[in-house]
Amino acid sequence: MVNLIGTYECKVDAKGRLMVPSALKKQLAPMLQEGFVIKRAVFQNCLELYPMSEWNVLMNKINGLNRFKKKNNDFIRRFTAGVKMVEVDSNGRLLIPKDLTAFAGIEKEIVLSSAINIIEIWDKDKYENTIEASSEDFADLAEEVMGNDEMDGIS
Repeated sequence: MVNLIGTYECKVDAKGRLMVPSALKKQLAPMLQEGFVIKRAVFQNCLELYPMSEWNVLMNKINGLNRFKKKNNDFIRRFTAGVKMVEVDSNGRLLIPKDLTAFAGIEKEIVLSSAINIIEIWDKDKYENTIEASSEDFADLAEEVMGNDEMDGIS
């Protein structure tokens, strides 16, 4: 299981390449050979970067869906729309495909935000607006999601 940590600000060049911050690159080092999958997020206008091992776990779940149910077929089609394989090049850069850059509204400044086992890639302004907008509701959300008695040792 991958547990990524950190939020990093960086820039995208005119070709859509970002330099992976060294602290993040160290965490991703065991996964660099396998590569990554980048896709549109389901709930936000950001991108998700999956290490290949995490993507394969997710695909095993999705592959178990009955494709003779229309909802399942529709979900698979939409979930995998725009999915691309990417890798970090020898210079430590990652190329974000143009269609995904457009989807996320990425211009120049971005935020790479760890989300446990994946990295979210955000346009910096959109990220800050999303975090700010949800900060008032976070206490209620934390209580609802994490406040059950079954989770010992989390403060």
